[in-house]
Amino acid sequence: MHTEVMVDVKGLVKRYGSFTAVKGVEFQVEKGEIFGLLGPNGAGKTTTIEMLVGLRKPDEGTASLAGFDVRKQVNKVKEVIGVQLQSTSLFELLKVEEILHLYASFYPKNVDINELIEDMLLTEKRNDRIKGLSGGQKQRLAIALALIHDPNIVFLDEPTTGLDPQARRTLWDIVIRLKERGKTVILSTHYMDEAHVLCDRIGIMDQGELIALDTPTNLVKKLQSTSTVEFHLANPPKKEWFLEMDGVEEASIKDTFVQLYTDNLQQALTSLIQVSTEHHLKIEDLQTRLATLEDVFIHMTGRSIRES
Repeated sequence: MHTEVMVDVKGLVKRYGSFTAVKGVEFQVEKGEIFGLLGPNGAGKTTTIEMLVGLRKPDEGTASLAGFDVRKQVNKVKEVIGVQLQSTSLFELLKVEEILHLYASFYPKNVDINELIEDMLLTEKRNDRIKGLSGGQKQRLAIALALIHDPNIVFLDEPTTGLDPQARRTLWDIVIRLKERGKTVILSTHYMDEAHVLCDRIGIMDQGELIALDTPTNLVKKLQSTSTVEFHLANPPKKEWFLEMDGVEEASIKDTFVQLYTDNLQQALTSLIQVSTEHHLKIEDLQTRLATLEDVFIHMTGRSIRES
């Protein structure tokens, strides 16, 4: 089956003085795909997106969106992309419907504004001033503004940061509907659950580099461990001590919090209980769970995405 590449990124580099924020990032995104850029704050996700949408000039490398070069064909690129940035400055005193009509006037073609308001669940707010909207409503309005000219590629930069769980889920549904309509979506996030639920493929970024690129399921599979055992232990021994236990593939220790990764849960638990009894270790708050993308990040970088 022939797939159309909508986003083609080759060797993108961005420097600020002696600091390199993005170090030779490369990836492709196919038509109709939701592609996630996942990583902690400061990993280079936003800088990468800003280079793709024409807000920053790359120092090296090339990128094309829907076949248009982001450096040489900026006006063409703007026609095919819609962008929701982390901090969208909205005209607070305008009404929801007014700002949508204003943005629509900037483009030669636009979608039906009434339908867009309905799609973004803003029907009851259409005549309200923007300053009175909740965080989730403002984010949905920012996405509506990004979609006003019916772009092929939609960039969403940390769209659910700071939202409550209900507002996050509402936005997830909106993103899934964009995919159903054949839009290509590039989404940056530091929420693992969000990436797992929404993205067809994920590029994990850390310190300006793309350190992994695959489907969420494959990334978790590559851990070679399907389960995680977590517990607290006062003065835990070194990591190597746990790696000698039967069934333990990898271990992570942060203060008193220990995580063991295994693909044989029963064997690892039996071994843990046996060894801790022999050495009089007092295990507290023991729980087991399935491995997640968070574990992939810990495995690859040695730290949690939340502490980065």
